[in-house]
Amino acid sequence: MFRGVNQVNMDAKGRLTVPTRYRDEIIESCRGSMVVTIDTDERCLLIYPQPAWEDIQRKVESLPSFNTAARRVQRLLIGHATDIPMDRNGRLLITPPLRDYAALGKHTVLLGQGNKLELWDETVWNTRRDQWLEVQSEGGMPDELQTLSL
Repeated sequence: MFRGVNQVNMDAKGRLTVPTRYRDEIIESCRGSMVVTIDTDERCLLIYPQPAWEDIQRKVESLPSFNTAARRVQRLLIGHATDIPMDRNGRLLITPPLRDYAALGKHTVLLGQGNKLELWDETVWNTRRDQWLEVQSEGGMPDELQTLSL
C-alpha cells in the first residue's frame, strides 16, 4: 500500500499533508482513521491505518507481560499510540509529544513501508540512510537477503 520516499513540510502546528497518492487508499481502507506511535529502535514515528494498527496491537498485547523486553515494547508502542484522523485537506496533526520524540522540524520525510508509513526528521533520515548504505557496502547484509534476487 505505502511505497516511496516523500519530502513533506510540517507546519508550526504540527500538521503535515499526506501525499495525494496515499490519500484515496487511506480513505478507502480506514476512512482516514490513522494511528501514530513511536518506533522503539529509531527516533521516528510509525503511522498505521486503523485496521493495520489493530492487528499490531493485538499481537503486542499477546506478548507475555512478565517478559521484561516484551513489557517494554508494550509500554512504548501501545502507550504512545495516538488516534489521529486525516482531515478533509488530507492532513495529519502530529501531537507535541510525538513530534518531540522524533525531533521533528519543518522538513520531514514520509517513508512508505508497505502496511505503514514512517515519519522522520529530514536531517535524521538523511544521516541514518547514509549510515545504512555505508554498512551495506561493507558487506553487512543478513544471509537471508543475500539469496534475494531483485
